[in-house]
Amino acid sequence: MRIVFSLDYSEYSLELYYCSDTSFWRQLVPTTQKKELVDRITKSIQAKPALVKATVQNFLEEVVSELAKGNRLEFRDFGVFETKTRAARTAQNPKTLGQVHVPAKRVVKFKVGRLMKEKLNSQNT
Repeated sequence: MRIVFSLDYSEYSLELYYCSDTSFWRQLVPTTQKKELVDRITKSIQAKPALVKATVQNFLEEVVSELAKGNRLEFRDFGVFETKTRAARTAQNPKTLGQVHVPAKRVVKFKVGRLMKEKLNSQNT
């Protein structure tokens, strides 16, 4: 099932997509998976794929571990990962219009670093 809402207003246009098929989203937004990154790194540094895969996996596990401890991770010019606590709140179920308690939770926040910001906003992309 795929539903597309489109709204054109002067020079701006807005399209909202709803689709229960996840393959549609993969076509809409290109996604790079860990395996593809491992393959690229393997080629660029000419290392064994198993070693690169283990290194990438180890790095990701360490990032998760540090964030779970509540630590802030700063990678110069890349960005900063930190955890924030969202307060508990009362929300409304859109179907029943009943009140629902949403408990407090920790979420990861990422702030883009200088080099990444420059690369994302460069005119050469």
